[in-house]
Amino acid sequence: MALKPEPTAPFHSVQYALRVLESVSKHGNGVTDAQISRETGLPSGHLGSLLLTLRREGYVEQISDGAYVVGSSLLLLGSGAARRQALEDRLQLTLSELRDSVGAAVYLSRYVDGEVSVTQVADGPLTPAVNEWVDFRSSAHASAVGKCLLAQLDHDGRRDHISRHRTARLTSRTITDEKILFSQLDAQSATVPVLDLQEYAVGTVCAAVPLTAGSTAGCLALSLPIEDAHRLRSAAETLSRRAAPVLLSLAL
Repeated sequence: MALKPEPTAPFHSVQYALRVLESVSKHGNGVTDAQISRETGLPSGHLGSLLLTLRREGYVEQISDGAYVVGSSLLLLGSGAARRQALEDRLQLTLSELRDSVGAAVYLSRYVDGEVSVTQVADGPLTPAVNEWVDFRSSAHASAVGKCLLAQLDHDGRRDHISRHRTARLTSRTITDEKILFSQLDAQSATVPVLDLQEYAVGTVCAAVPLTAGSTAGCLALSLPIEDAHRLRSAAETLSRRAAPVLLSLAL
């Protein structure tokens, strides 16, 4: 329903704000101010001030291309399945932005109930995801994702995992010796990305950074074909610097 604010009506009224939020909520991938103006009937001058207020209060956010998306304050007002879906959609958008920023497929993973779980992936034609030729749950010792998650567990937690998922040799670079693996995990700094240099799959290199929300171990990871291995460390550093929005989405 288009609104036509009267000269005497305050353009920051609740009615106008709700119409703007309805417009933004309908467009999960973002909507421009011009489109919002067409859908609500608000003139650009009124809309600009209203969007500024909504951004300041966290009800909408402006993404890299200038479009507007639902903000964290609005997400927190929801509940149940709708809220969970909204949070998942917002998180997927954040991962897609990370994918474009680092030029690589990006993965969000958690360690849940004793298992490695890749919960979301952002890939594309130019940034294909790694071929999961061995289940990630049984290859934690060889993948950047798995090693990053194992590094966040205590010694008993690691031993329990390895007792259930033996360290099989997946490539000539795979570490199968438990003592060597645990020694590397103990030496791994939380501020340094965990690397997988063709340990999981020949032709693919990966990096992962820890991302912990509450008591659950998690991580962000990326993968690159071997011909782009020279970009791995710089891409991993970018991933680490931009992990904050993902951590915020997980904490909501």
